[in-house]
Amino acid sequence: MSHRARRLSVIIKKEISDMIQNELKDPGIGFASITEVDVSGDLRYAKIYISVLGDQEQKQSTLEAFKRAQGFIRTELAKRIKNLRYVPELQFELDSSMDYADKIMSILNKMDKKELE
Repeated sequence: MSHRARRLSVIIKKEISDMIQNELKDPGIGFASITEVDVSGDLRYAKIYISVLGDQEQKQSTLEAFKRAQGFIRTELAKRIKNLRYVPELQFELDSSMDYADKIMSILNKMDKKELE
């Protein structure tokens, strides 16, 4: 990732996190946070990974709410980030790394309990 793409990803993450806290009023958005933003080398596309606290239904509902708010978020980014020629196309995806980490911890705990027996 280029230096500009890396800098833009940090700015986008900060700005969208701020929007989640202060501006997005969709009731479908649960307890969500931005875990990572990947910006393409040409700065035209941004993949935003969101982590959602809750069950699978809540995660899916939150993802759909972000997709509905995609136009608003992109417009707000254009207002907040002044020196961009193009505002990246946004794509939201669920970050499953926390689920994966929980699964690994569960397996390790089970193995630990069996060793103690």
